[in-house]
Amino acid sequence: MASSLFSRRAAFGLFGVAALALAGCNSVSGSAQRAATIDARVDAALEFLKSDVPGSAELLDKSVGVLVMPLQTEASLGFGGSYGRGALRVNGITVDYYQAVEGSFGVQVGAQQYAHALFFMTEEALTNFRNGLGLTAGGDLKVTMADNAQEITAQTLTAIDPVVGITFGQAGAIAGASLDGTVYSRIIP
Repeated sequence: MASSLFSRRAAFGLFGVAALALAGCNSVSGSAQRAATIDARVDAALEFLKSDVPGSAELLDKSVGVLVMPLQTEASLGFGGSYGRGALRVNGITVDYYQAVEGSFGVQVGAQQYAHALFFMTEEALTNFRNGLGLTAGGDLKVTMADNAQEITAQTLTAIDPVVGITFGQAGAIAGASLDGTVYSRIIP
């Protein structure tokens, strides 16, 4: 009787461990799929940026890392907000995933989608960004914005702030898109 009880407990224990392992595999594969989706969107956004924004390839070459948010969705009706997910790339390799969240209030109505990229021009700026929790553009994170992503100038490439930001979209530059107040937080996709 004791051996029968032990074998039932062992069988239930093994079943429980197997169920947990399968559940873990399922969430890991879901996370891997979400990461692959973000990476594919980042690749497409970088290709678009390099082909449609003069000077961006040079900026990418000079930077030590780039955070690309390939789809930022913004909507407002009095209160407004935006949200997007993206990836931080160093030497062309994704090292972290981030979300960007912004809230606003005022006389505003509408919706738009755009992409944006933050180019880290110094190791110190990249390290500070990666070690920070919930950094805010315009607050903790000083960003020089390229003029409407039309052309990256020598002034942009030698900006005082060690981070250069560009907003862009499928139809070119987005008028009025601002990164001030956007909070960036590391995520697990």
